[in-house]
Amino acid sequence: MKRTRIEPADVAARDNLARAAHQAARGKRGRPEVRAFFDRFDERLEGLGASIRAGSMPAGGYRAFVIHDPKRRVIHAASFEDRVFHHALMNLAGPVLDRALTSATYACRPGMGHHAAVRRVQEHLQRYPWYVLIDIDAYFDSIDQALLLGLLERRFKGKGLLDTIARILQSYQTRPGRGLPIGALTSQHFANYYLDGLDRLLQERLTTRAYVRYMDDCIWWCDTRDEAMATLSRVCAYLADERRLLVKDHPRINRSSHGVTFCGYRILPGAIRLSPRKRQRYRQRRRFWEDAYRLGIIDSLQLQRAYAAVHAITDHADSVSWRRENLRRHPAMEV
Repeated sequence: MKRTRIEPADVAARDNLARAAHQAARGKRGRPEVRAFFDRFDERLEGLGASIRAGSMPAGGYRAFVIHDPKRRVIHAASFEDRVFHHALMNLAGPVLDRALTSATYACRPGMGHHAAVRRVQEHLQRYPWYVLIDIDAYFDSIDQALLLGLLERRFKGKGLLDTIARILQSYQTRPGRGLPIGALTSQHFANYYLDGLDRLLQERLTTRAYVRYMDDCIWWCDTRDEAMATLSRVCAYLADERRLLVKDHPRINRSSHGVTFCGYRILPGAIRLSPRKRQRYRQRRRFWEDAYRLGIIDSLQLQRAYAAVHAITDHADSVSWRRENLRRHPAMEV
């Protein structure tokens, strides 16, 4: 396997850092630490580049906060300077990892994403009779850092880069030697690559007809229930032995004709519907913005824009009838 060499000096190149800074600032320009960085842009880029070349990045430390989307997740946000560094690194390393992945994985990849995954799942539901759906227990928290570093060493060479990756991994732990912070750009790419071996097992070595993965949500198809049970047993053993991961209790084996919930949608062979989670989020966000308008926090124009954003939650689903019924029961505010 040919490995790619990326030098710290390549990561620290000014044009790469400038690009990374604008990527990291997208949607966050109003935040004080972002404004402070751009107020002294050249100076900050020069200092960041020197730190990368000296091997002292990332600075480390994360700000933790909780979101409910709808289930509870603890997000760990790095400092803005570290986020710029993460973008600069993944501008170079990300395409290498992307090329290593199979066409069956859809998370964090240009031109793919969860809507493409949903459409592919529907296509396979129409063609193959049985599916198996799993996700992994506490996936990000359970990733073995030493094992991950060993996998990355198969793709990259150069002591400087590998030492940098090791520092990124060591900057966060859920327990000794385990875990990646949800919310970091590097975590998304590393976690996606961590299951590449599972992709190849299911696509090349087991009796499966089709396969789709979105991060740690995995679904594959078989011709019979017995084949589905056999592949599930092999997958659970592989994840435990080769990746030190556990599949969540109650994996689902079912007929494709019954449909499946995946990536926030209820997918049937002939329709894509909103999952209960998506419907709940739609109702919550609508109430949130209408309350903000009622209290005078936003004006009518902002409310109209908010309605458009709320409507986007229902995109890519056959949701017209449901939205009409929701509006009938809860009419939109007059502005």
